[in-house]
Amino acid sequence: MRSISVTSGKGGVGKTAISINLSLALSNLGARTVIFDADLQLANIDIQLGISPEFTLADVVNERKRLRDILVTGPAGLRVAAGGSAVAVLMNAGPKRMSRFISQFGDLAKDTDIILFDTAAGLDNRVMTFVKLAQEVILVATPDPTSVMDAYATAKIALRRSPSVRIRLLVNMANSAEEGERVHATMQGIAQTYLNTSFDYLGAVRYDPHAAAAIRRRQPVVLSQPDCSAAKDIIAIAHKLRTERTLRPAQGAA
Repeated sequence: MRSISVTSGKGGVGKTAISINLSLALSNLGARTVIFDADLQLANIDIQLGISPEFTLADVVNERKRLRDILVTGPAGLRVAAGGSAVAVLMNAGPKRMSRFISQFGDLAKDTDIILFDTAAGLDNRVMTFVKLAQEVILVATPDPTSVMDAYATAKIALRRSPSVRIRLLVNMANSAEEGERVHATMQGIAQTYLNTSFDYLGAVRYDPHAAAAIRRRQPVVLSQPDCSAAKDIIAIAHKLRTERTLRPAQGAA
């Protein structure tokens, strides 16, 4: 089972929309995908997907249900683990309770190809818990210079916590594919100068008014407008992920 955390250095860069649409695109490509709502501030993936889960992470935290029991099937066969306020409660749990929770990810391995954690933005220690759980991190940034610097700061902390993690930059709301490449080049220069490392480039998702409208309507753009530029970019990135192999085993997950 491949595990991916999607994170960002700041809010407002479209991280959750990327997580949802990328997960749906992966499911449409035949990957058995689970999206885990790990956003501490705004856990609302179930609302955006129009589903009403009977159970949430709160039931897992209180040990009333196993993790796989709370999964709800949404559009395109995507399975969803709804978080809610229980995410923050979980992150404040003791090490034994947290260890029991992490061990349950192994239960998903037999029928899951990819699990994607949609984390909160920023450098919170609880965010880094899910970053450390993953084999790789998709770092979402926009061309805005402050977003690039915040993304760099997040990558720096992630590498300090988990030196072998693969960090991949996804530039959202780019004016063109070339602008996405320029943002990556800037990040590469900073990383090579100050961290003596480099970041993989996953791709760019172009700015598209259809994507903004889809978010307002709570309709994932890869389903509602699959031929628009943003949807095509996300689908292309999903194809890239689908055909790759994982690089290392996940920490705490099978």
